[in-house]
Amino acid sequence: MELSPNKNISVLIITLNEEAHMYELLSDLDFADEVIVVDSYSTDKTKEICLSFPNVKFLEHKFENYTSQRNFAIDQAKHNWVLFIDADERLTPDLKKEIIQTINSDTDVSAFLFYRKFFFKRKVLHFSGWQTDRIFRLFKKDKSRYTYKRLVHEKLDVEGKIGFLKHKLIHYSYSDYQSYKNKMVTYGRLKAREKFLSGFKPTLVYEYGHPIYNFLYQYLIRLGILDGKKGIIICYLNALSVKVRYQELNKLYNKK
Repeated sequence: MELSPNKNISVLIITLNEEAHMYELLSDLDFADEVIVVDSYSTDKTKEICLSFPNVKFLEHKFENYTSQRNFAIDQAKHNWVLFIDADERLTPDLKKEIIQTINSDTDVSAFLFYRKFFFKRKVLHFSGWQTDRIFRLFKKDKSRYTYKRLVHEKLDVEGKIGFLKHKLIHYSYSDYQSYKNKMVTYGRLKAREKFLSGFKPTLVYEYGHPIYNFLYQYLIRLGILDGKKGIIICYLNALSVKVRYQELNKLYNKK
């Protein structure tokens, strides 16, 4: 099958210091009519790599939160079909074919959820809470928008029908301990701002109990224990993000 859609599609990527991923990712997006990278002023070679691809439009935009950054990227797209992909995600050949078939099918579905296969240092992470993960990645621009009620773990508001793609998206979520820890800390801080803006005030039960509950739930109920050492690390760092959330939330209330 020829990997060239009859209908145009805009591929959108938001980045910050993603030089380890960009060449491999961009090399696999030759089917797209338009590729837009919205970068948060990277200090590594992300910009240099992106500019080496003639079909890539590289924009720099100050990062406030993930929702606003994604909505800014959507506004830059010239086509109605949008494929959002993160720098640490990859399309399999089968998924790429499925995407092209989908946008050429005159479907009345407005947005499609993707299931993801998570990798820990290039090895599959089978459990630890990620086994049923799904996320919007392909949608119609005029029917979809990220809600500003969330600053992290963004929620796409969709007008119309929602569908699922069969083939999984590859997610190289964990490359090393420090980078994943930094990501979880960032998520925790943004989640704290989100909760603060909503007026949520945590009790001591939340502050101390929620991180412990999060770890035990992911490790035991969501079977992180079956992922061995990888499961312990992932479940711990995810729980750390919850702990950081309440630490930052307390700081925000103390400043207020």
